[in-house]
Amino acid sequence: MSAAVSGPSPSQPRPSAPSRPARRTRDAARTRAEILEVATREFARLGYAGARVDEIAARIRTTKRMIYYYFGSKEGLFTAVLEEAYAVIRRKEQQLDVEHSDPVAAIRRLAELTFDHHEAHPDFIRLVGIENTHQAEHLAASETLGSLNSPAITVIERILEAGRAEGVFTADVDALDLHAMISSFCFFRVANRHTFRAIFGRDLTDPDRHEHYRTMLGDMVIAYLTSGKPPSA
Repeated sequence: MSAAVSGPSPSQPRPSAPSRPARRTRDAARTRAEILEVATREFARLGYAGARVDEIAARIRTTKRMIYYYFGSKEGLFTAVLEEAYAVIRRKEQQLDVEHSDPVAAIRRLAELTFDHHEAHPDFIRLVGIENTHQAEHLAASETLGSLNSPAITVIERILEAGRAEGVFTADVDALDLHAMISSFCFFRVANRHTFRAIFGRDLTDPDRHEHYRTMLGDMVIAYLTSGKPPSA
């Protein structure tokens, strides 16, 4: 008698295909991400007023109606672009291991992370500049940007607290001031590269001076934090 052909064991069911709702969720997330990617380039290139939702839709072969389905309006789309632009650097900052690092090394790594991010993401610089010309009206309307960016200050506060506890940071420095100090150098270097070169004949983003400026930023921050000024009572 020939052996019977065995079927799948009842205890080991075959993997089922992804459900339609799951596929729809992934498709929606992918579509939303594609819209944001193209919209980021268009807003950075043309500004808020110059960018056209029709053109953004055409570039990803979708419709203006579909973009409005996901983002509500042009204003909503631009706000989402800004939120995602800030989220990129915030995610990188959260990956820093500041709890188990030497405070001096940690603050240098944070400064260098900001330096590298701003150089690699000129669209971010342009978007922030554009939003400032609009007096941050889109950011002010965002429901998530505050909670998104507050961890950036928390990271700095933890590094400062560790440095003071070890006696290596003697200056009484506000975390928000330090954030502004780091950001301003990194932002200026990219945003003002053309005017600076036209006036002084030096390109601040010259690859030959990359490590010089990167190290200089870290040195400035550490010198400020170890300036010898005792903490306020």
